[in-house]
Formats: sequence, structure tokens, C-alpha cells
Amino acid sequence: MSCIVHIETSTEVCSVALSQDGALLSSKESFDGPSHGRLLAGFVDEMVSFADSHAIPVDAVAVSCGPGSYTGLRIGASMAKGLCYGRELKLLAVPTLQLLTVPLLLYRDDLPEEACFCPMIDARRMEVYSAIYRRNLTEVRETRADIVDEGSYAEFLEKGPVVFFGGGAAKCQTVLQHENAIFIDDVLPLARHMIPLAEKALGQGKTEDVAYFEPFYLKDFVATKPKNLF
Repeated sequence: MSCIVHIETSTEVCSVALSQDGALLSSKESFDGPSHGRLLAGFVDEMVSFADSHAIPVDAVAVSCGPGSYTGLRIGASMAKGLCYGRELKLLAVPTLQLLTVPLLLYRDDLPEEACFCPMIDARRMEVYSAIYRRNLTEVRETRADIVDEGSYAEFLEKGPVVFFGGGAAKCQTVLQHENAIFIDDVLPLARHMIPLAEKALGQGKTEDVAYFEPFYLKDFVATKPKNLF
């Protein structure tokens, strides 16, 4: 028996879910972000209160660990670590790019069986955070920050279909003109899609050190001065 609180704050979407033995019990999502600082604590409290009111002991907290928004990842990690400390729970880290791939693997049966999957998180201008996976989430190419141009991902596109999706894919569609490029809209990282990855990590004993865990930012945070409006 396992009960897990799932926290996802890597993009502008704020979402939290509660699962038991791989089944979704409850979830909260906001697409009006970024609003993590305002909403996350309340969402988490609702999930924990649901578990408590149903006498379900929470075993672990899973957090989407990046890459993604520096601020969003820090807020999510801080909330997850605080909940783990307060309730003596296990901490699980779910890679955000793998998380993005889950709904396609679960719900899309119209994609080529031999296709590779390239989730993309928007960075800036023509830059994205991306990785390439096979259908079983075996890593074909590691996570990188890519500046996308006409030749990007050519070595993979020449070998067969590549499915591009996630918040960074839309801006790449006009650039990646290849017959093997497949683009899917409206794929977002959501806490409820973390469930199979978190369950797998818990089952394999892949937990994080609560004291020393840090999200995978991929790039260093660069502070900028606000523009002088006057």
C-alpha cells in the first residue's frame, strides 16, 4: 500500500495530486500562472487533508525535479521538502521531461510504434530544454538546452518519426520542417501524470536525501535588473 502526494511546478501550471497504489484519489490544477507562491500551499493542504480525513497514511512526496522554471522548481522543492520533514515522509524526484511524455504513452495509440519522443520545455527565444526517449522511456539522448534551428535533431529525424510536444514545441514547428517530425499540441506537465513514475521510483527504492536534494535546473539562474520605466 502506498499513498503519494505529487507536486508539479516546473512551468506556469501549478498542480498537485494524491494517489494510492497507482490510482488517482484527488487533484488540483491551475493554468492561470505563474501562481505557485499563492496557490501551492493550499493545494497541498487539500491533498493532505483528504488523506487524513479518509485515514490514509501518506508515505511519500513526489516532486517534478526539472528542468524548467528556476523559481517554480524552487517553490515546488521547498514545499516537498517541508512536507517530508514535517511528516517524516520519503522524497521522490520525477524528471519533468519524462513526466511530459507520460500522457502520450498512456492515452495516444495513434502514434507510430517506432517513434522517438522529444518533450520540450520553453526556455527563451529559440531555446528549449529537451531530451529524446524511446517508447519505454529509455534515454536516446540526454537532457540538454538546445537552440533550435533547421538542422536540430536531424540525426534522429533521418532515422524515423520523432514526436515533438510540450510548451517549447510550438515555436519550433515552423523551423523543424521534416516529413518525420510529428507535433502534438497542449501537452503540459501535470501532477496527476506523475503517478506511474513516482510509483516506479518508490518501488525501486529510489528516494532522495531530503536535506540535500536540489532540482535539476540545467542552467544557472541569471538575475536581471528591471527596466527603468521613468
